[in-house]
Parts: sequence; C-alpha cells; structure tokens
Amino acid sequence: MPEAPATSSKENSRFPLLVPILIAAIYFLAHMTTATRYGYFRDALYYLACSEHLAWGYVDQPPLIALMGWVTRHTFGVSLPALLLWPALAGAARIVLTAAIARELGANKFGTALAAALVATPAVWYVNDHQFAMNAFEPLFWTGCAFAIARVIRTDNSKWWIAFCAIAGLGLENKYSIAAFAFFLLAGLLLTPQRRLLFTPWIFAGGFVALLFFLPNLLWNIQHHWPFLELMRNIRASGRDVVLSPGAFLWQQILMMTPATMPFWLAGLYFYFSDEGRKFRAFGWAFIFTIGFFLLAHGKNYYSAPVYPLVLVAGALATEHLLEKRLNRSPRVQIAFRMAVFAWLFIGIALLLPAVLPVLHIDAYLRYQAHLPFGVPKSEHNQDQAILPQHYADEFGWEDMVARVAAVYHSLTPEEQSRAAIFANNYGEASAVDFFGSRYGLPKAICTHQNYFLWGPRNYTGDIVIRIGTKPEDARDYYESVSVAATLDNAYAMPYERNPILLCRHRKKNLQTDWPEIKNWD
Repeated sequence: MPEAPATSSKENSRFPLLVPILIAAIYFLAHMTTATRYGYFRDALYYLACSEHLAWGYVDQPPLIALMGWVTRHTFGVSLPALLLWPALAGAARIVLTAAIARELGANKFGTALAAALVATPAVWYVNDHQFAMNAFEPLFWTGCAFAIARVIRTDNSKWWIAFCAIAGLGLENKYSIAAFAFFLLAGLLLTPQRRLLFTPWIFAGGFVALLFFLPNLLWNIQHHWPFLELMRNIRASGRDVVLSPGAFLWQQILMMTPATMPFWLAGLYFYFSDEGRKFRAFGWAFIFTIGFFLLAHGKNYYSAPVYPLVLVAGALATEHLLEKRLNRSPRVQIAFRMAVFAWLFIGIALLLPAVLPVLHIDAYLRYQAHLPFGVPKSEHNQDQAILPQHYADEFGWEDMVARVAAVYHSLTPEEQSRAAIFANNYGEASAVDFFGSRYGLPKAICTHQNYFLWGPRNYTGDIVIRIGTKPEDARDYYESVSVAATLDNAYAMPYERNPILLCRHRKKNLQTDWPEIKNWD
C-alpha cells in the first residue's frame, strides 16, 4: 500500500489561506510604504478630474474608476496613500483569490501557498498596483470570473453562473476587455466535456444580471455615438502604439511576468492538457485564446497579464503533485525543495523590483537602470526619448508645471485673468491644473483631449489663452500673438511635457464655434 503524503489532509484543512493572506499582507505593505516615493501618476489625476463629472461613461473608459475616485475624494481624501490604498488592496485580494482557486483545483497547503507566491511575483502587477487606474482592478475581475467557473466545475452547482455573470458585468464597468476573457472561458468550456454545464437556465439568468450591470454604460455609449470605438480607430490609425512581432510579444510576456515564473506557468499550461488536469482544461484553452487574441490584435504587452493567474495556479498544483509523487519518501528533501522554490521566486522579483516599484530614490534608480541587461519595454513610440520608463516618468513634473502656469496667470491684470483660459494639450496637463490649481488660485483647465472635450470650452472665447504642451510654431497657426511665458525643464518627465508655457492672444477662430473641429481623441 503506498505511503501517504507527508502532509495529511486533516492538517491541510486547517487555515489553508493563512500563508496566502500573509503573502498578500506583505505585498500590500510593499505598495503602501512606497506610495509617496515619487508623485501622482498622470492617469490618476485624470480619473480624479472625471470624478468631478460623474457620468455613466467616458470617452476612454467605463465609469467605475471615476466613481471610485469620487468615493475616495469624499472619504479618505486624495493623498497618494489614500489613492494607492485601492489598487494595493486589489492586488492583495487577487493573491488570496488565486489561492482560493488553487483550493478549488485540489491544492493542499503547499500548493495554495505557492499559488499565492507565484501571483505575487510578476513584475507587471507591481507597476499596475502602484497606480490608481483600471489596470489594477482588471485582474481581480478576471480572477473572480475564473473562481466562479472553478466552483461550477467542482461543485456542479449551476447557480455559480449568477456570480460569474455578475462579476463580468461589473468588470465591464471597469474595462471592456473582460468581455473577451469571459467569451474565451465559455469557448474553452465548449471544447471540453464540461460543456454540459453551459446548458442551464442559470446562465441565462446570469446573463440578465450582467446586462443590468452594463446597461447604463451601454446606453451612454449609444447616446454619445460610441466614442470609445472612435478612439480605438484613431489610435490604430495614428501608429502611436509599438507594434510587436510575435517573437517580441512573447519575449515581453516572459519579462512582464518575471522570468522566474515561466517554468511554473508553462507547467500549468501543460497540466491543463494532461490527464491530471482535464477537468479544468477550459482554463488552458482560455489562456491560449487570450494570448493569441492579443498577439494577433497587436495589443500592448500588459493587456494579457490578467489571464496568467489561470496558469500560475495550475503550475503551483503541478509542482505540489511533483513533490508528493517524486519526493514523498524524504521529508527533508521536501522541505529543501519547498524552500528552494520560494527562494527562486523571491530572488527573481527582488532583482527586478526597482524597475517596477519605486523602492529607490530616482538617482539610485537611474544607476540601477543603466546596469540592466535589457531595456524596459516601451508600449508607445512617444516614450522613445524618455530617460525613465513611462510608469515612472508620468509621476514627475506636474506640480512644478502648475506652479509655472500660475506665475504666468498671476502676471495678468485681474480683468485679463477673468478672460484667460488655461488650455492644455492633453488630459494629463489639464488634470494636473485641475488637481493642483486650487493651491495657486487657478481656474479649471480646458482641453480637447479625451473626455475633456465633452466638458467643453466653458465661456472662453480664446481671446487670452495660457497654452500648455504646444510648441510655439504650432500655436501660431491659431493665434495672432504667441510668446513664451515660461519654460519647463524637468528632465524626468516625458519629453513632450517639456514644451514651454505660452501666452497666446486673439485666437483666429472663436473657441465656442471651433471646439467641435479641434476634438482630440487619440
């Protein structure tokens, strides 16, 4: 009779999520202790601006992030720790939820703890979970959908379709990409014997719940003639995004997920297509479909990141099975093996951590970056000349820019100030003025970029304009008088944020009538 595994099932039933919760707590603290290292991220400022204009939709995103900004503004405030509390919590919840999926797939304590460690290791999530932005919450919704599917498969309880569809519907209010993932999960089920689980009234009831969640944003898009689709067409036509070859895309997947995790997620993918993992093979198909979709669609490298918990959790289970089958008779070897696995993952992320989490002061980071054996991947061509990766560069220079705008504004007479518009070239500049401007006695900015376009020019005609983000030679096409009023010289900011601040007078066309013609959705 074969010897039982070293860890009994009774022992495994006690506090199975204790270690994952500890890992999640460490991950959370890592983000909170670095929250104030650099500054406010461009997109966070924009979402706070959106939170002052609550709506059921926006040009470039669904409404959930703006609502979260509104809640934060009216509860904890808008300090960096208050804003980054939410993505850090989302990252911690993703770790615990992934460990819960491991339990559903049959993992014991080691497999559950390893699943948590694996999902806490990828470099991409340190970037995303350090930003008050949609990307931090997307993996939580995707993993929630996967957990509901795992429950359907394991328990044969069709009522879990309600949870699956509710999570997907709420996820659509965060980012639309969850629709593709949900579809790929269902397609994966169709390719397996578990397809029988789809034929139940509960999935139709769940679909109705998802529609109820999504309906307000759907109606908003219809009312506004689908601005998000127009935006996507414009981005594609502009050639702004870096188009990766299949080889470059796959290499960046490895780098993004931290090379130390690659053996585990490859083992996880193999597990799903082995006899051992055939019950949950739909997850393997969903992973393949998702990676293939973003590869063929030339998506940015991080678009596929939320699907990796599916294969990381299976990799943890496969590793645990290997431990029990091959090393079962030697407890000392088991302990050494377990310690080696966790050490491997810790070293793997520790070597990359300064590149994805601001643990170093900026000068120390630049010295670190100079010694990296690879370049930090760039997803847009406008990042080519930046000395910092965009996730750091977009945290520098905002308040200094606003202070210099304020100096120009207050150099005007009171009568001129009443007519002067602060006109930004993009939403980052505009939202920085809106966020920091109250400290300097500035009015809100106007801008034709993204959702700022829908908020309009207010009562400004263009008679006096303080222009941000535009080169003088470009501004002269629109104004009778253009002068450089201040310069910006923050070397750490993105290069296109170093254009001078211009004082422009007598716009050739009235802003009120010309506004629809200068819309900038890209």
